[in-house]
Amino acid sequence: MTLIKSISGIRGTIGGKTDEGLNPLDIVKFTAAYATWNKKTVKNTSHKIVVGRDARVSGEMVSHVVIGTLLGMGFDVVNIGLASTPTTELAVTMEGASGGLILTASHNPKQWNALKLLNEKGEFLNAAEGQDVLKIAASNDLSFAEVDKLGKLTEDFTYTQKHIDSVLKLKLVDVEAIKKANFKVAIDCVNSVGALALPVLLNALGVQQIEKLNCEPNGLFAHNPEPLPENLTEISHLMKTAKADVGFVVDPDVDRLAIINEDGSMFGEEYTLVAIADYVLAHTPGNTASNMSSTRALRDVTEKYGCTYTASAVGEVNVVTAMKQTNCVIGGEGNGGVIYPASHYGRDALVGIALFLTHLAKSGKKTSELRATYPAYYISKNKIELTPQIDVDGILTVIKGCYKQFQINDIDGVKIDFPQGWVHLRKSNTEPIIRIYSEAPTEEQANKFAQAVIEEIKRIANI
Repeated sequence: MTLIKSISGIRGTIGGKTDEGLNPLDIVKFTAAYATWNKKTVKNTSHKIVVGRDARVSGEMVSHVVIGTLLGMGFDVVNIGLASTPTTELAVTMEGASGGLILTASHNPKQWNALKLLNEKGEFLNAAEGQDVLKIAASNDLSFAEVDKLGKLTEDFTYTQKHIDSVLKLKLVDVEAIKKANFKVAIDCVNSVGALALPVLLNALGVQQIEKLNCEPNGLFAHNPEPLPENLTEISHLMKTAKADVGFVVDPDVDRLAIINEDGSMFGEEYTLVAIADYVLAHTPGNTASNMSSTRALRDVTEKYGCTYTASAVGEVNVVTAMKQTNCVIGGEGNGGVIYPASHYGRDALVGIALFLTHLAKSGKKTSELRATYPAYYISKNKIELTPQIDVDGILTVIKGCYKQFQINDIDGVKIDFPQGWVHLRKSNTEPIIRIYSEAPTEEQANKFAQAVIEEIKRIANI
């Protein structure tokens, strides 16, 4: 059993003993801690919390416990049922709520679930806020409402449609162009809430030919639910047999978007944001941001339009902070997470699909041809396991000195920018591990960058 308490929420495997897994007692404790924080901190006086969940098997149990706890804390609850993460984020603002809880373990396998915590803007709590919630939970200083002050429950299962309606209203979404292109689109919704949203969205965008994979929202994931190439062989095969123009794959909570070319090859999760940013910048020039471990191609595309790119620390909340500080028109993460402020400050695969299809339709190109128009980079992902006694921070400090002749960014570990690529080193928060990501125009060069730094770390650590 596993229970991970972090500033971004509480996640764990279902069952087990108290404080060892995600079981009803722990769900009550952390939900009540969030409610206590919300009551003390959020200025919105609605005392209303939105609850949405993905389709994983444990979702109904977790939802009942969470909703009951919030009612017991004196909050009114709007249960929006099966809904994506971006749908729940939008529902918070549409409801004028003081916060929200998303019950999803994102790309983790079915034995996992999690409580993801939102503020009154429908955005994830920042580090300080998340730490406050954890402190409240650890203190057990929880006070529940008396009988006359219990909250009230309402249910509204229309928010997926409201989300889709909001996407259709975006200025850069051109339904007529998509309809005219007459695309055949393949989708893989991994048997979660994407199955409720993607077909409806595509029909609303004028797509009449849809090839569906894993579109039963029963939480029985047909493959590893993280949308990585090694998990997408089924849709890759379907692209060729069905002669589809483009394929879309989402994770269980629909905040990440992977794109498949017409020949079954991968568009590349790093390039989901790059392509959409290219389209957005062509029509509304402005700044962009992504995290430090995302492809340099976004910077290249941004500078093509004479605009400024910013690299943030890893984590969606950090990207959002950077986007707000630099007035970005588009941003996100290299895992297929598109954040489009004209809609809301959250990763949103539905927004990504609508903008990408518009871009593809207007380009007149095949999906693979569009991909070929962007700078070619390869990212290599490595890690070094160290003993607990080794001073990881000390190692990173020495590495900075070794490469001081290059551009260094140390807001999140150490990132070294070379003329032909970069290397980003980050320590794990839970294990004695240094993660080493590198990028270059070729796989060989990316691996060389990584290996050079790995050898340097081994020398410094004497391992």
